[in-house]
Amino acid sequence: MKLDVIKLDGAKAGSVDLDEALFGLEPRADLLHRVVRWQRNKAQAGTHSVLGKSDVSYSTKKIYRQKGTGGARHGSKKAPIFRHGGTYKGPTPRSHGHDLPKKVRKLGLMHALSAKAKAGELVVIEAAEAAGKTGALAKQIASLGWKRALIIDGASVNEDFARAARNIEGLDILPTMGANVYDILKRDTLVITKAGIEALEARLK
Repeated sequence: MKLDVIKLDGAKAGSVDLDEALFGLEPRADLLHRVVRWQRNKAQAGTHSVLGKSDVSYSTKKIYRQKGTGGARHGSKKAPIFRHGGTYKGPTPRSHGHDLPKKVRKLGLMHALSAKAKAGELVVIEAAEAAGKTGALAKQIASLGWKRALIIDGASVNEDFARAARNIEGLDILPTMGANVYDILKRDTLVITKAGIEALEARLK
C-alpha cells in the first residue's frame, strides 16, 4: 500500500510503502472491542470503598436484653439494618483489570492501524519537528485540517515539538511504544512519522 508523505507545512515529501500485514487488514470490531475494554478496565482506579460491620465505629454493648422486648434479638448497633451501621457486601478496593493474551493485544493494534488506513484517516509526515513555538505549530495544524489528531513518532518524541504541541487542544503525541488501540480510535486523524512507520513495523512483525 502506497501513501503520500507530507511535511507539516503541507508540502509533499515523496511516498512510503505501508506493510499490508499492518495497514491492509479488514478491521474486526470484536478484536478492537476486546482490547479497548482491557485497556479501560486496567486503567480503572478501583478505589471505591464502604465501611462494613467490622469497620464502623460504634459501641459493642448489647443494645437491649435478649428476651422479653417483643422485638428481634440484636447484639450490636453495627448491624446493617441500623442507621450508621456497616454496609453489607458493599464495594471494596480491587483491581478491575483482566488478562488478555499478548497476541490479541498485538492483533488489536494492527487492526486499529488498518481501520484508520481504510477510513482514509491515516496521514504520514516526514518528521514531527518544530521550533518550540505553539502558535506557529497551531497554524500549521489548522491549515492541515487536523482537529482531533494523534501523532505517533519514532522511538522518542522531539522535545521541542512536544513542548509546542502541549497546549494545542485535540492534539496528542506519543512515541511508538506508547501507541495503543484506545488512543488511536478516539482521535479522528492518525498521523505517523516515517520513523514511526519503521518502528511500528519492527515492533509488530
